[in-house]
Amino acid sequence: MIMYKAYKFRIYPDTEQQQALAKAFGCCRWYWNYSLELCHKTYQKTGKSLSRGAIQGLLPGLKKEYPWLSDAYSQCLQFVALNLS
Repeated sequence: MIMYKAYKFRIYPDTEQQQALAKAFGCCRWYWNYSLELCHKTYQKTGKSLSRGAIQGLLPGLKKEYPWLSDAYSQCLQFVALNLS
């Protein structure tokens, strides 16, 4: 019999940490919506979806075009691509 254990933690971020979290969530949300729209357009044109590598390959160019994307940790944005694929 497998038993799983879970822990719940309540965090109380200060104002600076709240702003950093809001920026990270905003960047991830924008990247999700941008990538999802691109996946829909690609599927409508070709009948195939984008791979995770293709979605992650967009990040360097997007960070140059939109410098505020660098406010979020790169792992957060890569995880968005993983979840989307």
